[in-house]
Amino acid sequence: MTLLSIQGMTKRFGTQDALAGIHMEIQPGEVHALVGENGAGKSTLIKIITGVYGATGGRMVWEGKEAAFASPKDSKQAGINVVHQDRQLIPSFSGYENLFLGEAYPSILRGLRVKWSEMVRRGEQLKQELGMDLDLRKTASAMTPPERTMLEMMRAMMHNCKLLILDEPTASLTDRETALLFSWIGKLRSEGRSVLYVSHRMEEIFQLSDRITVFRNGMKVGTVMTSDTSREALIRMMSDHKERQAGVHAERSAGADPASRKMLLRAEAIRTTDGIVKHADLTVHSGEIVGVFGLAGAGRTELLEAIYGTRECTQGNVTIEDRRIRLPKPALSIQNGVVLIPEDRRAHGLIGSMTIRENMTLPVLSRFANGWHIRHQAEKSEVTDRMERLQVKATGSEQPVLQLSGGNQQKVVFAKALLSAPSVLLCDEPTQAVDVMTREEIHRLLRHQAAQGCGVVFVSSDLQEVLDIADRIVVMREGRTAAELPNTGVTAEQVLGLCYESGV
Repeated sequence: MTLLSIQGMTKRFGTQDALAGIHMEIQPGEVHALVGENGAGKSTLIKIITGVYGATGGRMVWEGKEAAFASPKDSKQAGINVVHQDRQLIPSFSGYENLFLGEAYPSILRGLRVKWSEMVRRGEQLKQELGMDLDLRKTASAMTPPERTMLEMMRAMMHNCKLLILDEPTASLTDRETALLFSWIGKLRSEGRSVLYVSHRMEEIFQLSDRITVFRNGMKVGTVMTSDTSREALIRMMSDHKERQAGVHAERSAGADPASRKMLLRAEAIRTTDGIVKHADLTVHSGEIVGVFGLAGAGRTELLEAIYGTRECTQGNVTIEDRRIRLPKPALSIQNGVVLIPEDRRAHGLIGSMTIRENMTLPVLSRFANGWHIRHQAEKSEVTDRMERLQVKATGSEQPVLQLSGGNQQKVVFAKALLSAPSVLLCDEPTQAVDVMTREEIHRLLRHQAAQGCGVVFVSSDLQEVLDIADRIVVMREGRTAAELPNTGVTAEQVLGLCYESGV
């Protein structure tokens, strides 16, 4: 018997169809991958399955019976658990509290009182069963992005689920954590449970899945056996045209000696107050892309935040062109032509309650001000132009930014940064959790900025991506810059060897 059958599913927001006549089935004991560009309708389908949204049309059959879940609680009781792309944790709560939040566990309750010792015991027992190393005493806000992801995984694995939905689960995980997740998926499959796996990472899709369903523009393009298809074929299905060449090494701006270019930014002997960055150096020249790579915890994000001014330093100097910055601050960095594309766009790059226009122009609002009056026509014209240049898919500049897909939200973050006419772009995981085509668009945008004389710092956990786009590669290890390499003939093995060396 089919576990889940989606029949003619439609979801409409206003006059726009997010889903149009979707037919799809998930069988017991299979890992079913769902792929498509950002905005293709994947997250909308997940929200209908889990009771967040109601469908506009069509029907859903669960274990042979028609079902329409009125809430996430209903879907969970039916045996469907989900780990969303956007983490669902309360920042001020500990790992234990987040783990059991909203759950009916009589063993940890005594009337209205919580049996904390029992909660801790159950949490530690689950950690051991899953083979996980995670300090559940910490609050969610104090956890790293990978730790928050693993906490979400723990919460999902607490239940005897029949269908586990994973939406971009490895976007912030290290290799070790990813391997652990894959072992859990294998265990679920062996027990006859099913997994709906949503990811933009092709290697994971081909490693894990039995079948793949492709969405494009709210419609299902097709379902194929994983063993019968290829990466190129999937991309053609997603984009409706042949795969565009990434132009990796050919389109890089490499060739000119960095010494012959203007120095735009120099960070020397940086040490952060929290000790995560111990001693790091970074230089950026006009017209180049500098890739920064390191294993989890190496201090890549923290280095960018220290340079930009959102993380306090106890040591080091930052020089922007010929100006020595004693105490970097975000406002001062923007004023001096340095902008940051943060790793977590939802928490640090966008204000969810604001529109696309309001988010884009917030840092440069004075440009459109005439005394106390905002020249709204000029503001809207500038925003519309940026949306067209970056191909932001939206109903208009007044659409709330949280209604956009992840890839289009990221484009808004870039548009906001570019409105300040920066000379240096600090990009922290700028292609995380975006689809293949948006990833290429971001790569082309950064190459274009470099060609116009901008300096780009590019941090990514994807080593191949760093090798594809960077002119120089800075390797970080244990809070220090371990090496700097011109990207000419460098191999992944060489870079990883530097990451794993000891005795910095």
